[in-house]
Amino acid sequence: MHRHHQAGRTRWTLRGLLLAAVAMLGLLPWGDTAFAHGSIVDPASRNYGCWQRWGNDHLNPNMQQQDPMCWQAWQANPNAMWNWNGLYRNGVGGNHQAAVPDGQLCSGGRTEGGRYNALDAVGPWRMTNIGTNFTLRLYDQASHGADYFRVYVTRQGYDATTQPLRWSNLELVRTTGRYAPAQNITIDASAPGRSGRHVIFTIWQASHMDQAYYICSDVNFT
Repeated sequence: MHRHHQAGRTRWTLRGLLLAAVAMLGLLPWGDTAFAHGSIVDPASRNYGCWQRWGNDHLNPNMQQQDPMCWQAWQANPNAMWNWNGLYRNGVGGNHQAAVPDGQLCSGGRTEGGRYNALDAVGPWRMTNIGTNFTLRLYDQASHGADYFRVYVTRQGYDATTQPLRWSNLELVRTTGRYAPAQNITIDASAPGRSGRHVIFTIWQASHMDQAYYICSDVNFT
């Protein structure tokens, strides 16, 4: 019996070491995912979409041809996808444009030590088809609630495949009031006059503390 328990402890020790080693290689979720924050899941944020499509198959070389922007993001930092819910900055005080420079909007101003930098890459990100009257769905795992959401849409003529995203490319189409804590929140918005490829940029100001999330969703207005 003693030998049986000893062997069991040895197996669990080895398993723990293996999991830690794999996580260090970026093959398993590690870090902020455990703290459960959130993001826009429909239309999917860039990193949530990459996690949703490739999280179970992220080593597949076919991604390079089938989904090249996700491929470069996985190559740059897999934890940007595993931690799709952790793209935020603390203590911004509502001064979002000062905290997040042009060309760095989708990474939240290169937040979290640059983990999300690849989300700023210019190119043909996979799009979600929507109408000009649309609904955003936030999945807030920790039920932080919101002081407000600001929803921006790129102006007609902006080309996300050739141009970095700047504040001047955006039009504010919706500012909300407060939302009570909940895991699922929907925000209705409208972007008249849009057609084709665009970026929806959402600022979610969480209500549990001064914590702002910056979220890019690539869409095709049909």
